[in-house]
Amino acid sequence: MPDWLLNDLTNGADVVWSVVALRLVISAVAGLAVAGTCMASRRHAPVSVWPLAATLVLLTILVAMTALVIGNSVAKAFSLVGALSIVRFRTVVDDTRDTAFVIFAVVVGMAIGSGQFGICLIGLPIVALVAIGLATNGTKLGTDSIEHRLEIRLATGSDPVALLTEFFQRELSSHRLTQVVTARQGLSLDLRYNVRLKPQTDPLALVKSLQSLEGVQTVEVREA
Repeated sequence: MPDWLLNDLTNGADVVWSVVALRLVISAVAGLAVAGTCMASRRHAPVSVWPLAATLVLLTILVAMTALVIGNSVAKAFSLVGALSIVRFRTVVDDTRDTAFVIFAVVVGMAIGSGQFGICLIGLPIVALVAIGLATNGTKLGTDSIEHRLEIRLATGSDPVALLTEFFQRELSSHRLTQVVTARQGLSLDLRYNVRLKPQTDPLALVKSLQSLEGVQTVEVREA
């Protein structure tokens, strides 16, 4: 490789390409471990979780690359912070545990990119055991029931609070309104909830009961 091209690629720094490649490969493996931990910490792994798992793998690699770019340069660190500050994320995190796994991926990628493999070697199994252990114990205690997404279409003249509050208290252990949109050119109102059913509540019976309420047009329940 010509010296001038090598200098442009390295920007005057001593870069060992084998080390760069090795760290990125390790970050990919570690990202898969983070994603696997995320999947294993759930009783079920619905299709909707796969995009998050893929994001965790890519995020781990990208953060490792960021750490390699920064190196020991404080100036590069501040420059990257300024450049990345323009990025805005609009995706709503439905499960608070997902936020923890995103931070997990960032920390693992940063550690690998900076060459601190011991932190990952010790931290990965500890976090995995704690996450899976908490999920397993939560299931045994009945506090980690499967989360569902409930979509209800109401006539615009209906009052959702008066119509649904008592029903939700009777059939659901928890519910959270995530979206409200109009439908059918303003003639209907679509409500989307993240809910957890009580142990005695059957999804099919829930749908039938909701459809019997005055003002409810359609009901859809699916696993989150």
